[in-house]
Amino acid sequence: MADIQPPPAWLADAVMYQIYPQTYADTDGDGIGDLPGVLRRLEYLEWLGVDTVWLSPLFASPFADAGYDVSDYRTVAPRYGTNHDLDTLVEQARSRGIRVMLDLVAGHTSDQHPWFRASADDPGDDRYIWADTPEAPSPAWVPSPGTRPGYYLPNFYPVQPALNFGYARPDPAEPWRLPVDAPGPRANREALREIMAYWFDRGVAGFRVDMAFSLVKDDPDRSATAALWRETRAWMDEAYPDRALLSEWGDPKTSVPAGIHADFFLHFVGRPLRSLWGNAQGSHNPVWGEDPCFFGPDGDGSMREFLDAWREADTAIAGAGYVALPTANHDFSRLVCGTRTRDMVAPAFAFQLTWPSLPVIYYGDEIGMRYLPGLPGKEGSQLGDEARQGSRTPMQWDDGPNAGFSTAPEEDLYLPLDPAADRPSVAAQRDDAGSLLHQVRALIRLRHEHRELGTHGPVDVLNSGYPLVYTRGDSYLVAVNPSGRPESCTLSGVTVGPALLARGVEAHADGTITTAPFSYGVFRLAP
Repeated sequence: MADIQPPPAWLADAVMYQIYPQTYADTDGDGIGDLPGVLRRLEYLEWLGVDTVWLSPLFASPFADAGYDVSDYRTVAPRYGTNHDLDTLVEQARSRGIRVMLDLVAGHTSDQHPWFRASADDPGDDRYIWADTPEAPSPAWVPSPGTRPGYYLPNFYPVQPALNFGYARPDPAEPWRLPVDAPGPRANREALREIMAYWFDRGVAGFRVDMAFSLVKDDPDRSATAALWRETRAWMDEAYPDRALLSEWGDPKTSVPAGIHADFFLHFVGRPLRSLWGNAQGSHNPVWGEDPCFFGPDGDGSMREFLDAWREADTAIAGAGYVALPTANHDFSRLVCGTRTRDMVAPAFAFQLTWPSLPVIYYGDEIGMRYLPGLPGKEGSQLGDEARQGSRTPMQWDDGPNAGFSTAPEEDLYLPLDPAADRPSVAAQRDDAGSLLHQVRALIRLRHEHRELGTHGPVDVLNSGYPLVYTRGDSYLVAVNPSGRPESCTLSGVTVGPALLARGVEAHADGTITTAPFSYGVFRLAP
């Protein structure tokens, strides 16, 4: 990693917040969220304490996959507003100390993108992966829609042709396997940098990169894909050293040394994230199994898988970047899901906001919005067994019509609102000092005020069961009990001082930590 510069200083202290634009705030009454809506809610985000906002894809698109099918990377989709609206949002957010990151769909485009339309009529164009064969190489391939014969390879849906970044391994029997330095793959790498530069020059702070691990095909150890991102990072370090890349890769020990500034633990890549809060009751693929998660009310999970993966990643990263830890996202169940209710999730935030990872709060999780089962599919949200739409419902701002999200008729909303009579709202929780929202805000403030609780301080786990107890540096101790049972443990060699923030946790003089159900506490360590 000698050729990689340190990540920008601001990233170490960032508390991120993901916004799904379709369902955050609608100002024009069409039932779909928009950029002026986000602009109007900047006061709330500043009050909450988040300092970096990641916006899910908002570029021009036919919306067959909710905007992940991009038809123009340099134009904001009209449903959200204009490029000027985005410029205004970036500028106004900056004035409040909030950076704006966008979502870069790097691996595919819409089949309506001009690049693909040209490629479908030009047998010499290798910007996409084409098999000029009389029969499809496999059922996944899609017949050419143009004058070019043969088939193209899509990602996820037929309307999302895969951009060609080459293959790591050639096969004479498959001549479409071009090397990574072929003209098409080179052109695509250059195009990505041009897109990034266009938005960097307009003040965007960085990108979350969709499916960053999958660009080079048949790349079992991801080494060819890693080389691509190292090339990109070298360019960024020279031209835009204060910008950042957050990747959908799911393997920080590989991606960060490859040049990504921060990478998520992800629900669909192994067990580390699911072992924390994947309770198999929401957007769940049956192949993942139903092993219990640690942050479940039954208290029968284990931290082992997460801690093992964390230590392995932390060693490999060696200070060159960060592991990102999300509460949820647009593809995975919210914290409040199934039998895990709103009153049970504060310990998850206490852990996320005091662990040395990069915290990413999914919109609405801070008030305990719940995953809604049984919703109709919307713009590609039903992906096999995974009903992703349950995590994409409208933000609940107040107790007025449509929860303050939109003035549109209820039947015109992008997705239905939570029909529960006791659904939470920002307005009600701002007025309640004991609410989940105020607890999350207090934890964010604590992280900002005591930097050793963030990415700067080392972590030492003293008790890995229930309650989970760990120290941050030489100054702080955190105890978390996400189970529905009182739990306790006795520590040796540690003297706990006063509480900075505690709900249901007590530290006793004999080293015993006692915890109520669904409790957490952050304490100073005595000198």
